Amino acid sequence: MATTLDTQLNEQQLTMLRLFKKPMPKEDFLKMRRLAVELLGKQLDELIGDWEEKNNITEDYYRELSKGHFRSKSK
Repeated sequence: MATTLDTQLNEQQLTMLRLFKKPMPKEDFLKMRRLAVELLGKQLDELIGDWEEKNNITEDYYRELSKGHFRSKSK
């Protein structure tokens, strides 16, 4: 399946492609994929944590949100 990209790959992406140019067993590929997802998940957790800290978002805030509803009020 051939695809085209609208953007150029950066040097890190090209390096990763060179590293994995040779096909690997499916099990190894799945391990690599899981590691990548784990790394991205940790980065997202840090990003959200920083955002919560910057905006003074606390567990109490989330608790209060969970008690409310998101339907619009009738006028």
